Amino acid sequence: MNHPMEGEGERGWDPNVKKYLQKVLYSVFWGLLWLMSGATAGLYFKLAFGNGQPRINNILFYSLFAVSGFFLVRWYYLTWKK
Repeated sequence: MNHPMEGEGERGWDPNVKKYLQKVLYSVFWGLLWLMSGATAGLYFKLAFGNGQPRINNILFYSLFAVSGFFLVRWYYLTWKK
């Protein structure tokens, strides 16, 4: 006897729903990874704080964080545009 969901994709998942959930999962994963890596680098290596005035390390840290945030948002746009 055949299972009623056989032949309808993987365990009854609609392929469109599976693609959508993968987009959500990847978006959340990369966003959290970006945020945690920035917070870790900023706090652990003391790059997020300036002692009264900004140093070159602080400027480079925030610049790289902003540029990587731009590329993350660009990736979000390209991923969700499809």
